[in-house]
Amino acid sequence: MSSQQQFRYSNSIIIYPILMVLLIWIVFWYQVSVDYGIKSFGIRPQKLEGLIGIFTSPFLHGDIDHLYNNSIPLLVLSLALFYFYNKIAWKVILYGILLSGFLTWIIGSSGNHIGASGLIYVLVSFIFFKGIFAKHYRLIALSLMVIFLYGSMIWYVFPIKEGMSWEGHLGGLITGLLFAVIFRKEIAKPERYKWEQPDYNEEDDPFMRHFDEDGNFIETLPEDEIEADSELENESATTIRYIFKKKVED
Repeated sequence: MSSQQQFRYSNSIIIYPILMVLLIWIVFWYQVSVDYGIKSFGIRPQKLEGLIGIFTSPFLHGDIDHLYNNSIPLLVLSLALFYFYNKIAWKVILYGILLSGFLTWIIGSSGNHIGASGLIYVLVSFIFFKGIFAKHYRLIALSLMVIFLYGSMIWYVFPIKEGMSWEGHLGGLITGLLFAVIFRKEIAKPERYKWEQPDYNEEDDPFMRHFDEDGNFIETLPEDEIEADSELENESATTIRYIFKKKVED
């Protein structure tokens, strides 16, 4: 897949991330205004009833600060995801929610794990490692930008802050790395010149036909100074005629 095919703007690049963040805010409004009890539908590790949280936890938040702190990085990272990896963006998001949530359910301690931070760690990890694996200058630049903006998040995959689901963060980090490996073939390739292609044949290159075997450019002369070339006249309405000019030895 060429970079021109992959790095192509469309309205969905902006619409989908905004809709995701808007949905999270709508759920939070419902939570605080209608039914505060839905907050309990988070991931409850090692409990069968807690499996439902794998699907619902990213949309639930403890308070407005929790929601706000997750909304901005989720919007920024999902915008980058849909622009640079549009073909697999939904796979990364949907499967990322499921796998990171399941890992949280397995390794998590007791409690109710909620919030979109697990998905955010999926996106940070995926975008960073994918850019490194791609070796494409745009994607590497994106990886460096992600590290610059969110590199400090790495500390929160460890239990250094009470009340924070470090297990969800770790599950997201592992999931993003895994997806970067799984989707390694879905990488935009840098544009290559024709002569860099493996099957390049110099004799078939129209540009190289402008040079003789000694590397001299075949100059064009005014029409009144050269004879007509019937073969070229048959190929094109515009007649271009060439003559060979011998290389001058020193």
